[in-house]
Amino acid sequence: MKNRTVLISGAGIAGPALACLLTRSGHTVTVVERAPALRAGGQAVDFKGATHRTVLDRMGVLGEVLRRQTGGHDQTIVDATGKPQAVIPGEFTGGDIEIRRGDLSEILCAHADCEYLFGDTITTLTETGGGVDVTFAHAAPRRFDLVVGADGIHSNVRRLAFGPERDHVQYLGYHYALAELGDDLGGEAEMYNEPGRMAAVGGPKAPAFFVFASPELDYDRTDTGKQRQLLMDAYQGAGWRVPELMARIPQAREFYLDTLSRVTIDRYSRGRVVLLGDAAYGNTLGGFGTGLAVVGAYVLAGELRAADGDHRVAFARYEELMRGYAKVSQRGSAGPFLAPPSPLRIKLRDWTFKSRFLLGLLLKATDRFATDIDLPDYPSGS
Repeated sequence: MKNRTVLISGAGIAGPALACLLTRSGHTVTVVERAPALRAGGQAVDFKGATHRTVLDRMGVLGEVLRRQTGGHDQTIVDATGKPQAVIPGEFTGGDIEIRRGDLSEILCAHADCEYLFGDTITTLTETGGGVDVTFAHAAPRRFDLVVGADGIHSNVRRLAFGPERDHVQYLGYHYALAELGDDLGGEAEMYNEPGRMAAVGGPKAPAFFVFASPELDYDRTDTGKQRQLLMDAYQGAGWRVPELMARIPQAREFYLDTLSRVTIDRYSRGRVVLLGDAAYGNTLGGFGTGLAVVGAYVLAGELRAADGDHRVAFARYEELMRGYAKVSQRGSAGPFLAPPSPLRIKLRDWTFKSRFLLGLLLKATDRFATDIDLPDYPSGS
């Protein structure tokens, strides 16, 4: 198979997964990542069903993922006094396999024999007949055969190759935040709701988690001080343990605020540039992002190998297979489920977890969505 030079933007999940598979097939891969290093820890991500497990196995990482899995934990929904209202079972929150995002990224990166450019970003993409000329904020300009945008919902590659973010990303009416507030919070995994607001703590190693309804907020995505203040403003007057949590926000070791948004794009590729994972079919907190990213990486790498590196054939086939599978990412928003807009909607949501029948239907639906692809068995190795 013809060796290709491939630039991947993003060292989260989708990028390292693709790098792992492409280097195994003999391609020369460079991964550029804006952050100065791999992000450690983070929230738990999960895999559901036989399709996700099969891909992890074929990638050669399933054993290590299983060894480092956290295991799904029950989460208790409480009222303002701490009285339990319902229990979200671990099989719902953690799928079949749950693992910290940072741990998964570390595993995938360790299996990819490639070059990493940390603390850098792409500034221009210029396609020519023989490749893509790329300039970086810091590294010297280079030419690559292919460029992959695996850099999330706010994809820089998508913006450069497909146009402004506003043309491809729909705001869904909610923001969310993750904050590492210290190991001394104590207590079990609990979640508290008021209309349009949710606050959750998940034990000593899990970040606190917040979801709130709001008009789209205007802020600099690099200004974490401003973002922390926006979160504290959004939770003024909230009950339960929220005042205690908000008091810790200014000193949070790690903090992240973003929108709940959905990507809607007509094509996953343009010329020699292709989008992968959340950059192509993201829906924040939709519950399938990690699985879609890893399956998408498997399909994209497999099709490049099957097409002997002909990117036009491979990209078309990748889109054909993934467009239907990724349709789950176009369904609704997690916001109204996590932070229902009224007391009645909160009670109805809680009832879902009290009813074995309704919970069973919900779990069957997630399994169906996770396995809804005719997964090719691509040859492995170079």
